[in-house]
Amino acid sequence: MRSCTRRPTPLLATDFFHVDCAITLKRLYVFFVMEVGTRTVHVLGVATHPTGDWVTQQARNLLLQLEDRAHPFRFLIRDRDAKFTQAFDAVFAGNGIQVLKAAPRAPKMNAFAERRARTARAECTDRMLIFGERHLRTVSDQYATPYNAARAHRGLDLRAPGDDPTVIPFPAGRVRRRKILGGLLNDYHRAS
Repeated sequence: MRSCTRRPTPLLATDFFHVDCAITLKRLYVFFVMEVGTRTVHVLGVATHPTGDWVTQQARNLLLQLEDRAHPFRFLIRDRDAKFTQAFDAVFAGNGIQVLKAAPRAPKMNAFAERRARTARAECTDRMLIFGERHLRTVSDQYATPYNAARAHRGLDLRAPGDDPTVIPFPAGRVRRRKILGGLLNDYHRAS
């Protein structure tokens, strides 16, 4: 059995995944960053045509949001998409985070971000009709909240990213269900 204590990995992983809009028939892109050690996901933005300047600004917003929590991170892994410009890399380099580029056509080098994109699509966006950017942003945020706070991850010994690693969970007697996204997802928690 593995130990319940975990050390944060000083690694961030970033990527995009796309969703096709049901009304406008346009492709929308969701930009996210994952803290690999804790599996915490930050949805940075949704855009129809993300540009290098937009992606760079989202990176600045992430570092402002993380504030002092950004210092332990030493590496950011990303693919070679043209949207990741030198200015994007400079934002992280200015914070002491080294940007590592995955090899061309090697998605396994950014496996954490690729798996997160696959999970978000399979569990959420592929199961509903998306009506526009604002709707996709709302759905992505609502999906990320239980993913970060309550979803058990195998890489974390079946704990959620927000769980305290020093607390040992006890089995629940009664369990209640809370519907998320109109019942598309369900969150189960102990009854009081």
